[in-house]
Amino acid sequence: MPVEGLKVICSRFSAKETVDRLKDAIAEAGLTLFAHIDQAAAARSAGASLPPLDLLLFGNPHAGTPLMASHPTVGIDLPLKALVWQDSEAVAWIAFNDPAWIATRHHLGEGSQPAVEAMARLQARLVAQAGSSVAGGKG
Repeated sequence: MPVEGLKVICSRFSAKETVDRLKDAIAEAGLTLFAHIDQAAAARSAGASLPPLDLLLFGNPHAGTPLMASHPTVGIDLPLKALVWQDSEAVAWIAFNDPAWIATRHHLGEGSQPAVEAMARLQARLVAQAGSSVAGGKG
């Protein structure tokens, strides 16, 4: 079922390889990887289990800071995030917030349009470099 504001893309690779490729793409783009949260590992440490489920937080402080300075609530959605998981059929997926949805959610206005469009282009490039395809996409 589609989730408002979320883009979901099917990966051609395993969840682990998708995460590795996405991390490489983030580094190659000169972005900061603020965090990599392995939620399956956290579940294991609590005695539970999850299939692969990784959250990456990344971005460019020079790009995001002006948006947060003018609209502090956008800090809940920045830095950018990508969630990679494996479904019950061992298919890997990448999900990320649509920058246009972020702009609407926080009432960023027309002045933010260039930054929002740049975020959308960046996410598309990162997903493509991670080896994902739009075939089978959700949302």
